[in-house]
Amino acid sequence: MKMRTTPAGPAPLAGMARLLVPGCLGLLLPLTAAGQAAPGKSSTLINGWLQQQSTLWKDWDIGGEARARVETYENASPASPAADFQASGVDNDDTFILTREKFHVGYQHSWFRFYTEVRNSNSSGEDARGRPGEDRLDLQEAHVSLGDLKTFPLQLQAGRMELSYGDERLIGRSDWGNITRSFDAVRLRFQEDSFWADAFVSRVVVPRDGRFNQSNEKDHFWGLYGGVKKLFPWQDLEVYFLGRNTDAPNRARVGSRDIYTVGVRAVSPRNSLGNWDYAIEALHQFGNITQSGRQRDQDAWAATVAAGYTWKDTWGTPRLGFEYNFSTGDSDPNDGKSQTLDNLFPTNHKLYGIMDVVGWRNIHNPMARLQVKPAPTLTVNVDYMFFWLADTADYFYPQSGSGRNGLGYGRNASYDSFVGSELDVDVIWSAARWLNLRAGYSHFFTGDYIDQSKRAVGGSKDADWAYVQATVVF
Repeated sequence: MKMRTTPAGPAPLAGMARLLVPGCLGLLLPLTAAGQAAPGKSSTLINGWLQQQSTLWKDWDIGGEARARVETYENASPASPAADFQASGVDNDDTFILTREKFHVGYQHSWFRFYTEVRNSNSSGEDARGRPGEDRLDLQEAHVSLGDLKTFPLQLQAGRMELSYGDERLIGRSDWGNITRSFDAVRLRFQEDSFWADAFVSRVVVPRDGRFNQSNEKDHFWGLYGGVKKLFPWQDLEVYFLGRNTDAPNRARVGSRDIYTVGVRAVSPRNSLGNWDYAIEALHQFGNITQSGRQRDQDAWAATVAAGYTWKDTWGTPRLGFEYNFSTGDSDPNDGKSQTLDNLFPTNHKLYGIMDVVGWRNIHNPMARLQVKPAPTLTVNVDYMFFWLADTADYFYPQSGSGRNGLGYGRNASYDSFVGSELDVDVIWSAARWLNLRAGYSHFFTGDYIDQSKRAVGGSKDADWAYVQATVVF
């Protein structure tokens, strides 16, 4: 078995058993979800020790983290999604090690804040793409903030930052990956007790190992995102309008597009419905996108509905939840219209299966989720989910990148739409204030669509993935 690098993705069961500043935009506090104010000082071991020594350190935030993960997978290699679930003839097994270190320094006093963080990402082995999980010693964040939302409702932030909104289905840090996503951006926030709104312009940072990371100068991502807290006693409401204007060629090899996404998200605040909770999101995407040298009108829809019930007075406070995710597929590649969602800059790992073989594109995805907490510091998650293609005339898409094409995959309009199902088990233990341990296992059961796609190239086979991870915060 080869050792190979992969970005954020999964890896084989048998293997584990055997084993400062880019110009004006280069300076911010992370954009946060659901209208929360940008965070202040973090509670780290270094902060605690320094503040015990002197009150001069009370405005400073100094700390970091070190994370190591071993992943192993069989029959589902992120390095080559077209080889996923193939029974023979390809190398789609892998085992690799990912390590990541971060160190930050921040200062906050009254209306002024600054924050900077460096990151070092390393990975074992390599594949045909080089070392996609590796980006040694680079700038993750560096930003300034002017304004104190506690005393005045406006705040201006500018610099290199991490963006995170809602469930991170469209805008997220992708922190599971060995290289956390960041943007060079400017944001203006308005915030009152019950209402908040952000206006931002940004460019995504493109990791390049061995060089200082720069943002994609031809990929402009901007938007308005706001929310009303407790519009009703049982509901918070968020609305957004997002634009992405990209020219090719560019640093990240993204095709040309001018697309716009309008959406709404409703969620129940904690404890507002007793033992029940829910979240609903729906969006429409329009504009135009260039594919194979041809400009096509963008017309895509997506939605998610989730609800759960928690037995708060039962041992382990179990929560049983059900969720359904949908995104349109492209019914005709020759009609001048694209109906495949551009899911922008998401955090996929926690949403559509921790095996990371599916994204929010051309999919029907119902699932059941069970969470149990045997102890206050121990959480066990068990998910079971199903996948159907929304339209078999479109591709079966991985979590990111182009649709699976080749080795039997393609626009197989005559095939059955059932892709398969996935079982996930994920265990999280906060062993100490400074130590977090995680382990997980997934099995993907192939369905008729995969079986039919692979029939002519050696047949299909289920896939397995497992991982162990440790994070130390200091």
